[in-house]
Amino acid sequence: MSKPLILKAATLPDATVAALKTHFAVVDLPADHAAATAMLATHGARIRGIALRKTRVDKALLDALPALEIIASYSAGLDNVDLPAARARGITVTNTSAVLAEDVADAALGLALAVTRDLVQADRFMRAGHWPAQAAYPLARSLGRMRVGIVGMGTIGQALARRLRSLGSAVAYTGPRPKEVPYDYFPDLIEMAGVCDMLVLTCALTRDTHHMVNAEVLEALGGRGFLVNVARGSVVDEPALIATLASGGIAGAALDVFETEPHVPQALLDNPRVVMTPHIGSGTEETRQAMADHMLNSLRRHFAVPVEG
Repeated sequence: MSKPLILKAATLPDATVAALKTHFAVVDLPADHAAATAMLATHGARIRGIALRKTRVDKALLDALPALEIIASYSAGLDNVDLPAARARGITVTNTSAVLAEDVADAALGLALAVTRDLVQADRFMRAGHWPAQAAYPLARSLGRMRVGIVGMGTIGQALARRLRSLGSAVAYTGPRPKEVPYDYFPDLIEMAGVCDMLVLTCALTRDTHHMVNAEVLEALGGRGFLVNVARGSVVDEPALIATLASGGIAGAALDVFETEPHVPQALLDNPRVVMTPHIGSGTEETRQAMADHMLNSLRRHFAVPVEG
């Protein structure tokens, strides 16, 4: 019996690629458009699964894959997949949000502490030799005494909420609907922003969440409020954020994601009240391996290939 044919449309760890090729027949999606078109013309009718990360899976690609049964993503976000088109075809779509939640929550908490305690600027203060030449560093803010609003109470949001509660923070959240969690629910983001000291974004990027955090939300958050984003850059209206920071409309921002990654606006790079990391929320050896394993095992389960462990 021939092995199912899988389209590898992602850069994956070497061991994962080797395992993928052990259990499946594998073809790579070329980066060049003409080469990709030629490959799909040759193999597209037999491809039954996709191993995915960031590659755009639109209706045109789906149409070129009439036998496709499953899209297994090595990522939490699925904003690069035309989900309505996939669902209309009955195609199974899996992602890795469950296995990366704890590390992304750690990253969000680290960013929240860095921006509220001004840790990056304090480090620069030390390295520049200003201490003990200057008597004391300016006072910062206490995260444990803040009310933090989480936008998106999924697996990452819930992992973050547990960490915040351990610090003493009061937690609120917003999303499409209330969940069975012991936190205050706000159906309206602007209302929640108005009563919180910090907003942390952990939601998926969809048509509804694109530019959800706009000038009005930032105005409601106010001059002593902080924004942390570990979701997707386009959840935030980036020009509105830049303008609000420039005017002192919020106290600061901590960002792991940006609208046009890896390009970051100079205004954010130059602002000392912005803490930035290069989209490393899930960036640990352990979690990236777990993500790769989850993606591979999703394909194996779908095609009834035995999964160890």
